[in-house]
Amino acid sequence: MKITTTILLFLLSIFFAFSQTPVQSYFEWTDLPFTKEELSERRGNLMTALNEEDETGLIVIPANDGFSFGETFRQGDDFYYFTGLELPNAILVMDLSKNSAVIYSPERDLRFENGSRVNDFPGRPLLNDTSISDKTGVTLASMKDFTELMNNASKEKNTVLINSGREGDIKYASNEYVATYSPVQILLQALENRHSGLKHKNMYEAVANVRMIKSKSEIEILRKAASITVEGIKQSAKTIKAGVDERYLEGILEGDFKVNGSQRLAFGSIIKSGPNSHWPWRILATHYNRRNREMENGDLVIFDVGCEYNQYVSDIGRTFPVSGTFTERQKEILIMETKVADEIIKFLKPGITFEEVQTLTNSVIPDDAKAYMQVGLFFGHHLGLSTGDPSLSNAILKPGMVFTVEPWYYNHDENISVFTEDMIVITKSGCEVLSKDLPRTPEALEALMRE
Repeated sequence: MKITTTILLFLLSIFFAFSQTPVQSYFEWTDLPFTKEELSERRGNLMTALNEEDETGLIVIPANDGFSFGETFRQGDDFYYFTGLELPNAILVMDLSKNSAVIYSPERDLRFENGSRVNDFPGRPLLNDTSISDKTGVTLASMKDFTELMNNASKEKNTVLINSGREGDIKYASNEYVATYSPVQILLQALENRHSGLKHKNMYEAVANVRMIKSKSEIEILRKAASITVEGIKQSAKTIKAGVDERYLEGILEGDFKVNGSQRLAFGSIIKSGPNSHWPWRILATHYNRRNREMENGDLVIFDVGCEYNQYVSDIGRTFPVSGTFTERQKEILIMETKVADEIIKFLKPGITFEEVQTLTNSVIPDDAKAYMQVGLFFGHHLGLSTGDPSLSNAILKPGMVFTVEPWYYNHDENISVFTEDMIVITKSGCEVLSKDLPRTPEALEALMRE
């Protein structure tokens, strides 16, 4: 009997040993999105830019927290840009004095762990996964080592360089009872509480100078994101008619995004008709059910939409007549607005500044339209890993910059608003319109709706 029990226990142990799901590794689940050489060049560009400004200290870039309410993890833009990794709760440190980079990582990925369901959650080591360092060329170290590094830097009154997300002074977490904080603000709060001897400096300008210029591989991803968005708008526009609501158009658009390979939206789709079309998205988004108006003949419906493809985003806009035909006044306004866009696009080339673009823009907007076409700098924003990619208002245009041109016209007096947005990449001799396959003229937009 004792021998039989021993044999049974032995057989059961073999069964469970072989039925247990093996421990997972990082690169069983994903790939490096860019070559090791390109990622290294990006880090080198940032360190060079800071060294040229005689900066000293440690560059500190946090990853995003891996906690999820069910949404797919999205890495912080800077961490992803400089490492290509989707490691959660990690910190990239680059030492300007040593020209070195280290990722301080949790030992394990807690999302792969559940003590009561080890077959379903078999674990995933991070710190001891040598393939991560091998493929990226960046050394991994423990979070304990990061604490020690910060302790020593604090004793020496060293500087940590962080990207505060905008030019100027660092914006710290406030004492407000209700607020939303970025991972950088959370990191700064921890550094202030635990390593009070550190000095903090904003490196936004250096990060912007590096990230504004897109590589060939980045431009190809952005080109794909633009083409997915163009196709989605085309498909959704064919379903525009009186009685259809705005969310129905969103469903057609966003379904087509996914069919064509987009992993998620760049931002909540802005499809607004009739009186909704006169309001910026931040105002429309203040109430849960405002953005679902049923369209009527005579309305214009504006698309301001974008998808995300391999972490990079698009942002494209057009205006359509719900009836299928623009009124003469609607057509007149749309032609005027697209003419402004055409003049801006024609003007774009390397060597000019955004201030010069603004001057040109102001000169081509008709006097009677200026009250309805207000803008701070120029009609557009930079694109890349986000629709607010780091940029500098005083920058000189260079090949590889990708941004939008989007003159808007919001006229509450006549209840007419139009919007056209295109994605532009600066080339060696001028610019290329990445969204050129989407119609822009009144006649072509009407023809698209009839297809």
